[in-house]
Amino acid sequence: MGPGEGSVFHIGRIIMTYLPRQRAFVLAGTLATLLVAAGPAAAQQQTPLPPGSPLIGQPDTQAAKKLAPVAPPPLPAAADKLPLDKLKAPKGFTIDVYASGVDNARTLRLGDKGTVFVSSRIKDKIHAIVDKDGKREIKVIASGLNRPNGIVLHKGTLYIAELSQISKIENVEDKLDNPPKPTVIFSDLPKDEAHGWKYLTIGPDEKLYFQVGAPCNICMPSERHSKIYRLNLDGSGLEVVASGIRQIVGMDWHPVSKQLYFTEHQRDWLSEDIPQDKLNRVTQPGKDNFGFPYCHQGNIPDQEFGWGRSCDEFTKPITLLGPHGAPLGMRFYTGTMFPAAYRNQIIIARHGSWNRTSKIGGDLVVVKLKPDGTFRSMEPFVTGFLQNNNYVGRPVDVLVMKDGSLLVSDDYNGAVYRVSYGAQRTAAGR
Repeated sequence: MGPGEGSVFHIGRIIMTYLPRQRAFVLAGTLATLLVAAGPAAAQQQTPLPPGSPLIGQPDTQAAKKLAPVAPPPLPAAADKLPLDKLKAPKGFTIDVYASGVDNARTLRLGDKGTVFVSSRIKDKIHAIVDKDGKREIKVIASGLNRPNGIVLHKGTLYIAELSQISKIENVEDKLDNPPKPTVIFSDLPKDEAHGWKYLTIGPDEKLYFQVGAPCNICMPSERHSKIYRLNLDGSGLEVVASGIRQIVGMDWHPVSKQLYFTEHQRDWLSEDIPQDKLNRVTQPGKDNFGFPYCHQGNIPDQEFGWGRSCDEFTKPITLLGPHGAPLGMRFYTGTMFPAAYRNQIIIARHGSWNRTSKIGGDLVVVKLKPDGTFRSMEPFVTGFLQNNNYVGRPVDVLVMKDGSLLVSDDYNGAVYRVSYGAQRTAAGR
């Protein structure tokens, strides 16, 4: 019996029992034809998407059906295949390859001894890039991890945020050739794959800050989701810092005010052009609510959850960063190599949109602030990852080095680039 056939025969018996014979045969035959013809299509439509799939809520239009998340190549690109010739920066800046072959390169962190640590999201490893005898070596220092996107270093200890737990490796730079298994310090986190990957930073209060994103595109989250949390370094003292966030993959602290700024992704499938992603700051720790799921981009009530609510109830963004541009890593530029206009301003990596017919992002932008920490302007910094509506690379995170240069990770190519200014140069990574 094919899909739906049992239902056809059952309904047919009812029709034959309760209607005059001739009319019953006509109705039953017509119904059977319609149901059997629709059977395969109905079965296809009933196949559910996995929980948290980014395609849930996708409009039933031909244009929307062509959109899907961008899958990276299966292997990192070789150094000579990286798109350096496509990348552009303002006059006086130079872009070089710092390292290649860093699979799914995501969050960047710098150790006290100059080691660059690189996380991944869809792979299970943490890498370390070290300079040895004038050459760069890439070492795997942790593996078998589950979505280890969030990493941060503090006083020699590497903290790792996986999907549902946080762990640490003490004195990590002394153990790069024989690293121990990470020690778990906190394991009571949701296991949702959707927006489950974490970002990790250390606050001025020497606490670990991280987020638990919404387990969906748009839904009413549980009490545990859609929040920024902080922990003591030993894993104790969990506290809520802010609520109403959808997903964060970049946070940093203002060098002067010490306030927390972060990028935030807004919901999908409302429109190609709205809502825009946001840059936010926490001014009232423990009280700030950034609006999810009631309000998007600070001024658009959600068509379902915003009913009866006002966007004025919630903390407003510092600025908007474009629709679906996927802003990820961000850092305040605290170096001295770049011109003075960049000092204490925010450099943001926009990973780039996937659910827009005409993609945006695939770049670095500079957000300049007023002395009071509010928005002044936003301008391009490094462009070219997006070519003819296709990606040749996708920037994820940025890191200010001790010499003032800037590293940029690219998870699409498995690479790290170095942006410098003036006469300083570096040899291509190996």
